Amino acid sequence: MRLPMAVPPVVVYAVLHLTAVVACAGTTFGDSGEPMLWPAFGIAAMWLVTSAESRWRWAATGAVGLFTAAGFALTGTGPGIALLEGLVAVIGAVAFVFAVDRRLPGLRPSADGGRPLSSLPDLWRLLSCAGFASLAANVPRTVGHLLLDGERTFTVTGAAALFLRDAVAILVFGTAVRLLAGPATGAPPRSWRPYAPEGLIVFAVSVAAYWAVFSSQAELPIGFVLIPLTVWAAIRFPTPVVVLHAVVLDSAALLWTVGGDGPYAVVADVELRAVLIQLYAGILACVGLALAISRDERDSLIRRLRVSEQEATDKATMMTTVVDSMTEGLAILDHTGRLVLRNPAAGRLLGSVPAVTGEVALGSNHGFFQPDGTPLTDGELPHVRVLAGQEVQPMDVLVRNAAVPEGRVVRFNAARLALGAGPNHVVVVFHDVTADRRHRDELMSFAGRVAHDLLNPLTTIEGWAEVLEQELAGYRPAERVQRIQRAAARMRTFLNGLLAYTAARDGKLMPTTINLALLVGDIINSRLDQADSTGGAPPYFEVGRLDPVEADPVLLRQLLESLIDNSLGMMAPGVAPYLAISCQPAPNGLLRIDILDNSLGIPPATRHEVFTNFHREKGSTTTSGLELAICKRIVERHGGTIEASANPYGGGTRMSFTLPAGRSAYARALAPTR
Repeated sequence: MRLPMAVPPVVVYAVLHLTAVVACAGTTFGDSGEPMLWPAFGIAAMWLVTSAESRWRWAATGAVGLFTAAGFALTGTGPGIALLEGLVAVIGAVAFVFAVDRRLPGLRPSADGGRPLSSLPDLWRLLSCAGFASLAANVPRTVGHLLLDGERTFTVTGAAALFLRDAVAILVFGTAVRLLAGPATGAPPRSWRPYAPEGLIVFAVSVAAYWAVFSSQAELPIGFVLIPLTVWAAIRFPTPVVVLHAVVLDSAALLWTVGGDGPYAVVADVELRAVLIQLYAGILACVGLALAISRDERDSLIRRLRVSEQEATDKATMMTTVVDSMTEGLAILDHTGRLVLRNPAAGRLLGSVPAVTGEVALGSNHGFFQPDGTPLTDGELPHVRVLAGQEVQPMDVLVRNAAVPEGRVVRFNAARLALGAGPNHVVVVFHDVTADRRHRDELMSFAGRVAHDLLNPLTTIEGWAEVLEQELAGYRPAERVQRIQRAAARMRTFLNGLLAYTAARDGKLMPTTINLALLVGDIINSRLDQADSTGGAPPYFEVGRLDPVEADPVLLRQLLESLIDNSLGMMAPGVAPYLAISCQPAPNGLLRIDILDNSLGIPPATRHEVFTNFHREKGSTTTSGLELAICKRIVERHGGTIEASANPYGGGTRMSFTLPAGRSAYARALAPTR
């Protein structure tokens, strides 16, 4: 039952300390005058530890010395020895506080109610602090007794007995006060009900066993048989119960031994007898505390594990619900390309993925194609390329298999997933873009038809504008006609771009083996002739190795001309144009063609956007914004990729694209000797 008002800790410790001094001052062996049961030392040490931060700390320090000296005086001890014992008690308690501050700060009361002695290292630190405090107290005690009592002699066993006595006092009685004084000082009381029945049995059996060993069979040296009782208590009850068990039984063993009973009373040497009984009490306390603290640690870890397990289960359930409710497909594959996880939407979108196990590999056999219908190989799949270390942009894939006979366009986003020190996995997120692509294609087809239909009236406008320019030659209104002609020219450029994009998108491919070196040479000559006719600075071309390719001749010429013209159009004023064109083998039977220039370059943030429809660089008014989008479409229809990057050899841009390498005998004959 809780007290209506919390009792101040200083009052509790003062009452306990004074009671212990008075009650145990007479528990002496022989003529030494030193009590063998001395809990006051442990209580004083814990008293100063708990009051070190309070306003009562100096009063508590003085009370320790005063109560100790008074207790010895009440038992007939001379005033000099009584004052010495009071001073020694203060020195030992202060030394313990000093050691705790540096070795075991967790023993102090904490605001969050943390439990002291929560791990085995805490127990070993407590032992070291208790040993330090006992040594600090017994050195001046020994010197003082030798000075004040001329008949007193120094013996190692006598000093060892006092050292063990004070250390055991802290270990047993001080720990008991620290752990059990909570309810009396206003802390929430522990619930003992779950342990009450078995606890009463343990205490009853222990008392009976100690009575049998220390009283009934005192002449037999069988004190070791009592250790299992401490083990029983330690593995079944919390640490406070174990400490209480040790307090009761150690006190009983010490009192029986002081009274001349028990297996240790038969030792004739009084000082050796004191060493043995103190050592016995200390060993029992260490065994009990070590087992109890280990059990508490285990129970704490189990509780934390259960909480963590429940949290992990809740999060897994939440994530599973979220993933399963997604309309986008989600799949995780291991380093071999086998499925580790997928959601239901993945099965619906891909059609032929049967299960969420590591036994199914996601490969080209599931019916993956380029959007134009060209089959995809395993090496071209986005997750395979990611696992190979490539940087893969979002990719459209046509899925057509028995489950999806009509075909479905799915956009794949793949990213590498690192899981600890094991091999990399890859996460793939994909969604159906069939309707979006169909809508976009319909819009582009409509735009192509509109562009074709607008060319006829535009031709009429251009013709009449030319007639007006001739008739108004020399007059001021002729300048306005020139504005009409410039606007019409921009409109024709835009409409031609729409038609070219439509042709690149919908036109039937007629691939053949093309001598890339001859085609590039012809385009270069035309650009040199153009520069000569306009009086501009002729561009300098450096042509490297160019192998034959398998491509549509018309679309390939359009691709190369657009890329070369794009490079020439981005030159800074006054800079002589320079272009380098070469090729090198690429995986999967492709060739990579590189076009490097010394232009102004493309900002890194827009290197992907330049291939989108109607993209224009800031300030540009001479392009339709479709030129590079047309290039991308031509390359993709041939099964390749295109990208823009910085020129690695200086300022400018490098356009890189891949096309199928020539496969015919004619191509092999054209291929330069390596």
